[in-house]
Amino acid sequence: MSAITLHKISKDFALPNGGRLRVLDRISFEIAQGTFHSILGPSGCGKSTILNLIAGLDQHTSGRIDIDGNPRIGFVFQQPRLLNWRTVRENVELPLESSSMSATERRALALKYLRLVGLAGFEEYYPLKLSGGMQQRAAIARALAIEPDILLMDEPFSGLDEWTARKMREELIRIWQQTGKTIVFVTHSIGEAVFLSQQILIVSPKPATVFKNVRIDLPYPRDYSDVALFEIETGLTRDFLTMNFE
Repeated sequence: MSAITLHKISKDFALPNGGRLRVLDRISFEIAQGTFHSILGPSGCGKSTILNLIAGLDQHTSGRIDIDGNPRIGFVFQQPRLLNWRTVRENVELPLESSSMSATERRALALKYLRLVGLAGFEEYYPLKLSGGMQQRAAIARALAIEPDILLMDEPFSGLDEWTARKMREELIRIWQQTGKTIVFVTHSIGEAVFLSQQILIVSPKPATVFKNVRIDLPYPRDYSDVALFEIETGLTRDFLTMNFE
């Protein structure tokens, strides 16, 4: 069953001179429930705009977006966006404070997801005392604390060194498998998309169109040294270069 379907979505932005800039041009794709789906494309092509439209943070110009049911949607941004004057636990509790939960319930839920992301023992630390990777773990825990059906992730590991990013990708796969969430992950890294995803939507430079939709039929857990992963990445790199320079 499809969790998210985009039908011929276009998005224009108004320019100061009164003109219009088309960022997305008749984008169509489906994302099945419980799957790990990446959106891959060059920087500035409109990948984040697609996430914002799915999340309801922006409105499309034309087309239709269908989201099954009335799901909760969590969002993990490129930067952790933690409040430095609140502890890690208090940051994770933040989106729950407008709910009808008691303080005890909020605390229990925050601790549950901090354990899930590997931050047990760091609950009362302040963000500036944590590494970049640990801060991003806290941001993921905060997004999970609302217990979303769909988790949107906008290049969450792009600011990390490669060693930390590799560990975070492995952790994210573990979290996805344990929770069964539908994940939509934006990246401009071909290797990252191939390692993480079951399905990859490749979009062109703006105005973005669907260039290719690729299924990655490899089992989990995946190994960075797997020749099959390397071959897929090499093939997509070749396609990517053709798309950019044709």
